[in-house]
Amino acid sequence: MRWHERIAGDRGDKLLLSVLAAVTVLVPLLNLAVPATSSLHLSTYTVTLLGKYMSYALLALSVDLIWGYGGILSLGHGAFFALGGYAMGMHLMRQIGERGVYGNPVLPDFMVFLNWQELPWYWFGFDHFAFAMLMVALLPGALALGFGWLAFRSRVTGVYLSIITQALTYALMLAFFRNEMGFGGNNGLTDFKDILGFNLQADGTRAAIFIITALFLALGYLACRLIVGSKLGRVVVAIRDAEARTRFIGYKVEWFKLWIFVFSAVIAGIAGALYVPQVGIINPSEFSPLNSLELVIWVAIGGRATLYGAVIGAILVNYAKTVFTAAFPEIWLFALGALFVLVTLFLPEGLAGLLRRREEPAT
Repeated sequence: MRWHERIAGDRGDKLLLSVLAAVTVLVPLLNLAVPATSSLHLSTYTVTLLGKYMSYALLALSVDLIWGYGGILSLGHGAFFALGGYAMGMHLMRQIGERGVYGNPVLPDFMVFLNWQELPWYWFGFDHFAFAMLMVALLPGALALGFGWLAFRSRVTGVYLSIITQALTYALMLAFFRNEMGFGGNNGLTDFKDILGFNLQADGTRAAIFIITALFLALGYLACRLIVGSKLGRVVVAIRDAEARTRFIGYKVEWFKLWIFVFSAVIAGIAGALYVPQVGIINPSEFSPLNSLELVIWVAIGGRATLYGAVIGAILVNYAKTVFTAAFPEIWLFALGALFVLVTLFLPEGLAGLLRRREEPAT
């Protein structure tokens, strides 16, 4: 099967990509070209909110790739998302320069406040956009490579692997909360001014970031579809369904798991980098194990092992979160838990299962 046939996908893929293409064009157009007095106008806040949802959708894709197709339930994937976000945040902090509260051309404001005398060595290079983007992929990928090599080599699987991934992100959260780590402590990194010389608060910049996020979501989706339709993807699914048998017939199971885990972490890091300039902050709370648990719920509600289900689940759940936390903030977590239970009981294949049933011929 040729590569273009593998990414052609089914009805769900085509529908999702068509909607994504339409949204990528219409949302910036309705924001920039339609007057604010028109009922069709979209506010910059709405554009930013939709862009945030798309970055979450890209993150959900990374979880579905390893959980839905690889059977690797990671409860710490938020760590890779946060590392990518911190890499982007460090670049944006270096761009502030003398425009900070303390006017220091080199040190970020939080370092001046804490009486740091010089920039830590691990901040070097982040004043260059290309270096920062390299770190966006390299840092999550390196962490996933080291962790995955140790875990898969030791044949840690199932609930034990899930617990270890959760412990990993919790440990990182505690570390990043410490002021002496040099990442802003509890407050994290914020007060960003511009990116590549463009004002981050300008409507045009927000619209451009939205378009870039949509393009990366489409590219990430196509890359994941290409992988799961390839021989590599079929072996990964075989490992999910019968790991011992796959190992017995000669496949190096650990290497297949490691490859897909690292690739998934890189996607999560890119999602974090796209998230930060839109929300304007990155702090240790992004490492919270609760965030990683929510990722799994997005995928389960949307429909695991479908890819488009992960995107749908991430967008719908986060939209519901926006609505409920504004109207009924005290009951949001209960509503999320109830939604997860209802979907598990009545829609075990998630929302994507409804589309699959409609496509099945009547018997």
